[in-house]
Amino acid sequence: MNELIGRVLDFQRDVFPIRSDLYERLATKGQSPKALMISCADSRVVPEEIMSAQPGELFVCRNAGNIVPPFSQANGGVTSTVEFAVEALGVRDIIVCGHSDCGAMKGLMNPAITEKMPNVAAWLRHSAAARQVVEQNYPELGEAEKPRAAALENVVVQLTHLRTHPSVAAHIARGELTLHGWYFDIQAGEVLALDGETGRFRRIEHDRPIPVALAPSPRRAADVGAFAEAAE
Repeated sequence: MNELIGRVLDFQRDVFPIRSDLYERLATKGQSPKALMISCADSRVVPEEIMSAQPGELFVCRNAGNIVPPFSQANGGVTSTVEFAVEALGVRDIIVCGHSDCGAMKGLMNPAITEKMPNVAAWLRHSAAARQVVEQNYPELGEAEKPRAAALENVVVQLTHLRTHPSVAAHIARGELTLHGWYFDIQAGEVLALDGETGRFRRIEHDRPIPVALAPSPRRAADVGAFAEAAE
């Protein structure tokens, strides 16, 4: 048997008995995750480990390139996951997390890589804006350096896409949702977070508040009083 698959026996024998009370509570009372993380499917990026999350604490959606397609009526796994997390589970934080040495970002910046993978190439079109930002605004970078810049810019692009989802937009307007943009450096073990005020990423540190891409703040574009006056 595959050694990795065989580890399920270790879980059943060694891990589950220690956590049986936790799993019993989750099974009977349901889940109440604290956040939704949309991360890359890369095997080196493990959201639960990065956040030291226990079962039931983190709702996770993983795909190539940590992509969030703009909202449409066409059903999709990411769209459904976002909607369920916000509306059914009531998560108050959503994290879009990119990472270093990302194969999807390499394919984005060098389309020849995905020539034999038409579905991957089509999927990466949701990151086209990140590619154009890098090509037009980072003239000093060499080809080997562009995927890292693309990974960071891609997080920004996907956060913009995320805000097109009706459930997200409504909860943002009520001040009930915080958006985060992260970048995980695999080799350094560091997480950079997007500061929505400066537009730059900086390292998360113990002695400083964690930057957020969009802080919770209720807002309404329309003046309700104006509607009342117009109706009179």
